[in-house]
Amino acid sequence: MNYSILKNLWKQSLNNRSFLLGIVLSLIMILTGLISIFWTPFPVEIFDISHKLEGPSAKHWLGTDHFGRDMTSMLMAGAWNSMLVSLFAISLGAGIGIPLGVFAAGKSGWVEELVMRFNDFAFAFPALLTAVMISAIYGPGIINSVIAIGIFNIPVFARISRGSALVIYKLEFILAARISGKNEFQIAFEHILPNILSVLIIQSTIQFALGILAEAGLSYLGLGTQPPQPSWGKMLSEAQTMMFIAPQMAILPGIAIVLTVLGLNLLGDGLRDILDPRLRDKN
Repeated sequence: MNYSILKNLWKQSLNNRSFLLGIVLSLIMILTGLISIFWTPFPVEIFDISHKLEGPSAKHWLGTDHFGRDMTSMLMAGAWNSMLVSLFAISLGAGIGIPLGVFAAGKSGWVEELVMRFNDFAFAFPALLTAVMISAIYGPGIINSVIAIGIFNIPVFARISRGSALVIYKLEFILAARISGKNEFQIAFEHILPNILSVLIIQSTIQFALGILAEAGLSYLGLGTQPPQPSWGKMLSEAQTMMFIAPQMAILPGIAIVLTVLGLNLLGDGLRDILDPRLRDKN
């Protein structure tokens, strides 16, 4: 990629409102989660019942929950846990699904059919159902959430990578690569993956947002992140009986989830507009 293309992409990024708003929201949440590793206003594992259900103040910026925990600290630590689960889950899904999809695109006949039928089988089990089955055997927890969400993402990445790779495999330079003596692994690594990378980046952004939603849902049901580790979904679950007493307990994590998912979706839409040549030519 030469300098002129990079300059054009940078110009496109600055002119794309979805991308700019999405990256601002996403960076705020990511930085919040990273900061919580080293610092939070109050330790999230310490209960202070004498100050429970307090409103916003100079000491507790967003108030406290029913255990007296600082809501700001809970939201910050919850951001890190939610994003960490989603990141590992998407990495698991992409790490298995992308090679499967590219392999299926490069092979025809029964090999491709076998891979795609496996994807159909995996796709029939939503993350929630998979988490329930895993929790029934091994118990709830973060690792099981990662496995459940990751398994659900394998067929997603396999489908998108296979469909994109099929288009590239039909181009003449792939035939030239085969004639030059390159094996299938070299062709996939040197020619296929670089040409479908933009599609995979966009899909990863979208799946990352869906992974955060899935983690929140699993934690809400008690199948995901377990106490004392905070999670936005767990915070929503605990707020059910406090809606009329301390509505901030439900409103704040709800807003955090909405803004994070909105930011990632806007970022994905912006990246699609910037990286897709067909859309880029229209702008």
